[in-house]
Amino acid sequence: MQVLDTAFPEVKIFKSRAHSDKRGLFVETWNQNYLKQLDEIPEWRQDCSSVSLKKGTVRGLHFQAPPADQCKLVRASKGSLFDVVVDIRHGSPTYGAHNTIILKADDYQQLFIPSGFAHGFCTLEDNTEVTYKISGSYSPRQSGGIFWNDPDLGIDWPVNASEAVLSEKDQTQPKFKNFPIVFHHN
Repeated sequence: MQVLDTAFPEVKIFKSRAHSDKRGLFVETWNQNYLKQLDEIPEWRQDCSSVSLKKGTVRGLHFQAPPADQCKLVRASKGSLFDVVVDIRHGSPTYGAHNTIILKADDYQQLFIPSGFAHGFCTLEDNTEVTYKISGSYSPRQSGGIFWNDPDLGIDWPVNASEAVLSEKDQTQPKFKNFPIVFHHN
């Protein structure tokens, strides 16, 4: 497994290598030793999955505020997705900037997202399944979000707003300019 950098030093890509033979393949999807390469070492508390039935389903941009903030390790376990992280740490030199990556089930890449970043994705195929390792439990009181298609963020989503499949909650998230200070950059 390799740990690769992204535009944000704190956000990492974990890239696994598949070993195949006539029987099929084997992939190491998680190894605690690779956490040593991270600035923030999470203690994983739960694993979750989401299945999006339709291509163009958007989930996000979500986060949990302190004291229930979370780190995530995200991968496509079926299908593919356009994954987005937004730096929401007030005072950060990259505050409000975003980074994107395509995650595919057959490339075995995972995205590590530390606390202080909003996260969202758009499915690129029907029946896409996303698997998460999460460092904390869901807390409705600390759950927050930013409007996914806010023009101030400048995210080039692979779906038109009129065709995106969204939850009611994600249709009404606040714009970034109205976003309260939740995280501070160290």
